[in-house]
Amino acid sequence: MLELQASFGVSLLDQLINGLTVGMVYVLLAAGLSIIFGVMDVINFAHGELLALGAYFGVALTTAGIGNFWVALLVAPLAVAILGGAIERLTVRPLYGRDPLYHILLTFGLVLIFVDAIEYVWGTQPLGTIDVGSLAGTITILGFEKTLYSYFVIIAGSLIALGAWLMLERTRFGLVVRAGSMDRDMVRHLGIDIDRYYTLVFAFGAFLAAVGGVILAGRQSVGPGMGGSVIIPAFIVVVLGGLGSFRGAVAGGLLVGVVQVLVQWQVPFLEGLVVFLLMIAVLLVRPQGLFGSPEWHDPGEGGELLTAAGSGVLTGRQRRLIGAGVVALLFAAPLGIGVLYGSFVVNSILVEILIWALFALSLDLVMGYTGLVSLGHVLFYGLGAYATVLFALYLVPSIWLALLAGIVVAALIAWMVGYLSIRVSGVYFSMITLAFAELFASLSLKMPGLRAEFNPTLESLGLPTVPPLTNGEDGVGADAFYYGISSGPEFGDVSLLGEIHLYYYVIVALVVGSYLVSRRLIDAPFGSVLQAIRESEQRASFLGYDTTAYKRRAFVVSGGLAGLAGGLRATQNLGRASPGFLDWLLSGEVIVMTLLGGMGTLYGPMVGAAGYLSLEELLLDFGIEQWQGVLGIVFVLFVIFVPRGIVSIPSLVKQWSDSSSDAPPEGEPAEVSD
Repeated sequence: MLELQASFGVSLLDQLINGLTVGMVYVLLAAGLSIIFGVMDVINFAHGELLALGAYFGVALTTAGIGNFWVALLVAPLAVAILGGAIERLTVRPLYGRDPLYHILLTFGLVLIFVDAIEYVWGTQPLGTIDVGSLAGTITILGFEKTLYSYFVIIAGSLIALGAWLMLERTRFGLVVRAGSMDRDMVRHLGIDIDRYYTLVFAFGAFLAAVGGVILAGRQSVGPGMGGSVIIPAFIVVVLGGLGSFRGAVAGGLLVGVVQVLVQWQVPFLEGLVVFLLMIAVLLVRPQGLFGSPEWHDPGEGGELLTAAGSGVLTGRQRRLIGAGVVALLFAAPLGIGVLYGSFVVNSILVEILIWALFALSLDLVMGYTGLVSLGHVLFYGLGAYATVLFALYLVPSIWLALLAGIVVAALIAWMVGYLSIRVSGVYFSMITLAFAELFASLSLKMPGLRAEFNPTLESLGLPTVPPLTNGEDGVGADAFYYGISSGPEFGDVSLLGEIHLYYYVIVALVVGSYLVSRRLIDAPFGSVLQAIRESEQRASFLGYDTTAYKRRAFVVSGGLAGLAGGLRATQNLGRASPGFLDWLLSGEVIVMTLLGGMGTLYGPMVGAAGYLSLEELLLDFGIEQWQGVLGIVFVLFVIFVPRGIVSIPSLVKQWSDSSSDAPPEGEPAEVSD
């Protein structure tokens, strides 16, 4: 018995050291995130890619024979810091004064750019690890053997975190930064170039992330997706500790690292679930995090979300005529098969555009009209896909009832998530929706393990067992389901027009119908209240409206439409749903489409979806493999220069034309009013 206890104690100590090692990497990543947010009010979703760049630079330096691990640990973070400073000056700085949520949108575009840039330079295959030299050896302390590198990570991470804290709290640089975070204009009036300090802060945050990347590269292989795999845990850390709190980043990083390792050790089928539940609980009970508000941060009033409503040059009648023309062209599109284009254009490209247009429309209801940026909107899209497939597989093989089931399930989950989430606002709402989406995504992967764990117990109790709802990474679905919906009386080929499928017309009708229903809601008093909430929730509340109830209703409608989009995508995907339908990057893509087209108009996001996917298809046709990077560049330019989206371009051109015509001819002085 004593031997078992001693063995367990040694194993526990081993796991604690592993947890502290992983936690220190999170500390370095989250500390940079917290500093940047605490000082600059910027939520940087590209921060994980800065860590990945640090790792890649470190491996490149060592494999090229330029230096060893120690050289990489110094040079790679400095290179990433310089890049971080350039990012702040060129992309982040023009957005100061706007709503902080624009920084989230901007950095989504930067993620697309960095991911493709990394694959372009280093390829898609893993590069291996950094040779850490003598640190790879083992050391025995009190009879306990562990790699020297693990102790190095813990000690080095602690010293770097302490040094960063002392710099911010005990130096003139830190004093200016803290003062600037409280009142930038006051510091500027004192003759201090606060913008230069902000650049240094962003560069320092990038430096910390890159240090974490080099250290992580000494423990695991460096490869594509590295940045995306760490950014979600990093956000869990900063939310747990408190957005902008440096102390919280340190405590949260260590806590998440230890919890992850211990759960993986003792209850591996719950790995990935516990931390998301912890994040949700903290956001619901204490949104400011365990350590409260940032030590030196007062965000004040942010700018407004710039919607495209009212920025067009067309009258309402003209827009309706154009809309009717677009619908007519969509219905006539199959007539061109074999004459102007192949069936692939209609049955694949146009169908995909319509489904994404519906998804973007659903997001616009909460983001463009209510001012709620949902980073986890993919949750309802994925649930709609799974519910549609499972209903047809296990209950009734009818596509109509299956799609209805997808809408109902997504709307019910949206009501529950909205009931819990809408009590918080701003970036906290964005974070909690992301947490719920990641929780369900992790659950979809863990479901086989949960079935294996609990089904024997349910059988012994005589209770019904859990069927294979998600089937893990393989997804769920069957050919019988697909053929049952595409070759039956509801989705058979239309003989009048050869290869044309009635399925295409059903999608057109559902998407157009969803738009008309949404338009009816927005034109009703309900929509007017939503827009009032977006402009000033406090004022709407003073007028007697229950703003929480209105936001929740909009969230439910939005979730139902996203569920319909997911269900349609599952039917297009041969009747299969998989964890890829819950990938958080899909939330980023639909946000890109919504802002690209022009949020707050309903039709703008649909235009954005068409533009995004059409440009993607065009780039692929030209053989450009880094199409995501190109789209990221386009999106970043739109966020900075055309924040109201594509539909606002005619009004911008008109304004430019009017201002040019009002200018005096060259050589003549302008008139001076009395």
